[in-house]
Amino acid sequence: MPYTDVSLNEASEVLELAGFKNILTIEKLNGGWANSNYILTLVGGKKLVLKIWNEQSIEEVNYLLNMTKYIVEKDFPTPKPIKFLDGNYVHNKNGIAWTLLPFINGNWLGTNHSSLYSLGKIQAKLHIIEPPKDLKKEFSMGPKLFNKLYNMANENDQWTDFMKLLKHETEDLLIKIGSLPKGIIHGDLFSDNVLGINNEVVSVLDFEEICYDYLAFDLVMTFVGFGWKNGEPIKERWNSILEGYQTIRVLSEDEIRALPHLHKLATLSIAAWRYWQFVINLPDTDHTDRYLEMTERLNKILPF
Repeated sequence: MPYTDVSLNEASEVLELAGFKNILTIEKLNGGWANSNYILTLVGGKKLVLKIWNEQSIEEVNYLLNMTKYIVEKDFPTPKPIKFLDGNYVHNKNGIAWTLLPFINGNWLGTNHSSLYSLGKIQAKLHIIEPPKDLKKEFSMGPKLFNKLYNMANENDQWTDFMKLLKHETEDLLIKIGSLPKGIIHGDLFSDNVLGINNEVVSVLDFEEICYDYLAFDLVMTFVGFGWKNGEPIKERWNSILEGYQTIRVLSEDEIRALPHLHKLATLSIAAWRYWQFVINLPDTDHTDRYLEMTERLNKILPF
């Protein structure tokens, strides 16, 4: 769902600012609901990704790129942003951030045991990285977004069934979760954010939700993204993710106890973001009811 159409000439101009020439083709890249993404192929076969950040400010993008560079330096597998000739990693085009990334070969990661075991290990490697001092402390799709939706509901006197459900289900959720280990979390490890080859993760993409939060929350968010089929949780998928994860980092008893509450919070976070994006921000698309996929999961029996 690109929000910015880019011509071959425009792409060529941006590439030249980073020292690249001889663009051959430009094609839209699938995935991403808040950005425009394109694959740029140069003469000789080299490929780059052009990312246009339609919903983040220049300041926000610079922050995210700094976080990305930090974890790349810690040997975490994610594309390192490409620097422009002026020394910046962001090209400001009419107030919108344009960035370039290396293109990573691979397919969306599958859901077989080996793939999910690999994903669990990679996620645990992220979780043991020492967080940088300027890492944000608030998950953008969590209570911050909930409160934004509540304020809008009050202002417009539009407390829909979903808004009432969200408030009711989350009022004491954080109290139930309690105090748990925190660190760097990705926050959105869904299938369109992980590339794999031969049942192994080769790259994790899109760290737009990166922040300092509950590590076990991030783990169950991955189960929200990878662990369900036809509206039902698949126990074997959870076991595969957890088995890989615990080869590097073992969950504490408190984390295990909190898993159902964390899963509810993760599920409602995705539902809230989809409600915001497709009911309020971009209404009247084919995805208007997409948040219901999450709300329908709330009463299912979980494998933990």
